[in-house]
Amino acid sequence: MEHETALIATVSAGLGLAFVFGFLAARVKLPPLVGYLLAGVAVGPFTPGYVADAGLARQLAEIGVILLMFGVGLHFSVSDLLAVRRIAIPGAIVQIAAATALGAAVMRLWGWAWSAGLVFGLCLSVASTVVLLRALEERNLLDSGDGRIAVGWLVVEDLAMVLTLVLLPALAPAGGASPAPGGSLPLTLALTLGKVAAFVAVMHFVGRRAVPWLLERVARIGSRELFTLGVLAIALGIAVGAASLFGVSFALGAFFAGVVISESDLSQRAASNALPLQDAFAVLFFVSVGMLFDPAVLLKSPLQVLLVVLIILVGKSVAAFGIVLAFGYPTRTALRISASLAQIGEFSFILVGLGISLSLLPGEAQSLVLAGAILSITLNPFVFNGVERLGGGTMARRPEESSSEPERRAQPSDG
Repeated sequence: MEHETALIATVSAGLGLAFVFGFLAARVKLPPLVGYLLAGVAVGPFTPGYVADAGLARQLAEIGVILLMFGVGLHFSVSDLLAVRRIAIPGAIVQIAAATALGAAVMRLWGWAWSAGLVFGLCLSVASTVVLLRALEERNLLDSGDGRIAVGWLVVEDLAMVLTLVLLPALAPAGGASPAPGGSLPLTLALTLGKVAAFVAVMHFVGRRAVPWLLERVARIGSRELFTLGVLAIALGIAVGAASLFGVSFALGAFFAGVVISESDLSQRAASNALPLQDAFAVLFFVSVGMLFDPAVLLKSPLQVLLVVLIILVGKSVAAFGIVLAFGYPTRTALRISASLAQIGEFSFILVGLGISLSLLPGEAQSLVLAGAILSITLNPFVFNGVERLGGGTMARRPEESSSEPERRAQPSDG
């Protein structure tokens, strides 16, 4: 196919098959995300038929990552996090540590280096924002006390992964990649953290004032498409500028672009206007991830795939369940949080890709993470149904769990 039409073919095939597979997944009560990943498998190099342009798919996926992280930043609420901080912050940290340790121990048994095992364990420790929010919305739990804890927990996980994406390149020399040129690991870490601190300072003192001011001026013009264009230009511009000037990732730059806009009175309008394009590129991101999955891993390494799925579904859930109970919350809350976190998604894909590019992970890690993601996302609705039965009651939001009582329901209770 001629280069001039490769982009059109890649986008049309990706979106078209994502629609078909996503629709079929929704019809059988599975998250559409499963369909998007399978669409990527269908146009990937490991299955017969049409193969999409992998290079173009990766670039489209990069835009998808930027817009995904921009969306995370737009919906990041310090007040919501602080309302459930007593359980969300320590709970997420302990659960990440437990899942990482479990993943590292299993990988070590397979002969991997400890550094590779730790990175792989981190890939299995963080849940998908998209899957969790959709699951809570379907069950009317998003505005409940338990839903706020789950979202706050996920925000802490996301922030931990953002920090990991920043520090991992600096830590790569310790994991077996080529040594950092011209300096020791402490110096490299100090320089990396210094650049991040400089970027955060610029966004705090300049961005949080300049960006809302600019959006307000654009909004006064009254042009919807110009406002949407401004939002997207800010998201992409800050992401690229952060990478070019401060050496931080596109993901971190996009996240802070969303955070500074979230403090504006126009944040809701910005989120709704950017949502269609964000959704489209997010779909292409998941399609591009699916292209990397080799279905043969299910036949070549069934035991490894099974153990990965067990770590995600059982290891993470048991850790979260114990943590929530230890903080004095009821069994129903512990079950809901456990079910919410029993899957992995977008951050896992980003992290495993970075780990492989830094020579911290072997190539097979990607297929194992993708297999774990596809299977855990597919099984997540059944996990929710199972904890509903274990909880002895409906998982739909109860009348006393109205959004007007987040503080009361976010506190531990007896039983």
